[in-house]
Amino acid sequence: MTTKHLERPGTNRGARHYRPPGQLGGRTPLNGTFKRRATIVGFLAPALIVLAAFVGWPMISALQLSFTDASGFGTPEFVGLENYLRVFTDPDIVQSMGNTALYAVLFTPVAIVVALLLALVINSPRLPFRGFFRSTLFLPFIVSLAVAAFAWSYLLDPQVGLLNYWLQAVGIRIGNVLQDPVLAMPTVVLVAVWKNFGFYMVIFLAGLQEIPTSLYEAAQLDGANGWKRFTNVTFPMLSNTMAFVVIVALIAALQAFDQIYILTSGGPYRSTETIVMQIYQSGFKDLDLGFASALSYVLLIVTLLLSLAQFLFFGRRGKDTES
Repeated sequence: MTTKHLERPGTNRGARHYRPPGQLGGRTPLNGTFKRRATIVGFLAPALIVLAAFVGWPMISALQLSFTDASGFGTPEFVGLENYLRVFTDPDIVQSMGNTALYAVLFTPVAIVVALLLALVINSPRLPFRGFFRSTLFLPFIVSLAVAAFAWSYLLDPQVGLLNYWLQAVGIRIGNVLQDPVLAMPTVVLVAVWKNFGFYMVIFLAGLQEIPTSLYEAAQLDGANGWKRFTNVTFPMLSNTMAFVVIVALIAALQAFDQIYILTSGGPYRSTETIVMQIYQSGFKDLDLGFASALSYVLLIVTLLLSLAQFLFFGRRGKDTES
């Protein structure tokens, strides 16, 4: 007589042998999330390796050199904070810091105001050939900085420069502005503004196009004029874009070197000599690598602090606008 195993109705005879999909022999393969992360890391790895090799390692080496008297010859000796103390006591360095601050104070607001005004004009739907004007105004930014600086040095030349020729034709004589201790810095700033405003303008244009038209329509229904619409709608909605542009412009101002080196070489009488020019002079001409490294880190710290302060300021302002 045989007996038959009776199972309770509703039970699955193969339940004890069931394995979740993807399990083989108790081993679970990489799930989808981990696979995606591994793929992302795989794509980023080459760039991260290059970044570590050409940015990370030089920064670490420069930090080590900043505490030594390295000159490229012999064995560097540890000097502690001597190089950093020299940064704030050397009169030439202090003057270059003042020049850099003046350059940043002049360049940043002028470049931003010019870029914002042009962006507002080009963003107007009533302006014909907007694409043409946008492309034309962006052209100076894609021109090589060295080429632009040489072109402006020719235009400003007191003997053969076209700008001086045109001004003299209407009875205005300005002389050699690049060799004038008072006019050299404003002239260099204007050249830098001409070179960079197109980039900031495009960023502002992108921000303006993200503003909903319904906000302008509502403001117009409330009787707001153009200035009221700008101050109550446009400017508050551009707070994040403005923060980005200000930080980028400030960093560019603190790192100014190429156009100043070509136009004035830091003269006259060191009136346009910036911190980056001092780094170049100390590191590549005087071979004082330890001091150049210390000066580089001081500039890095100042840039980070100013960027953080602006980020916090615009972030708080953005929250106030939203509330």
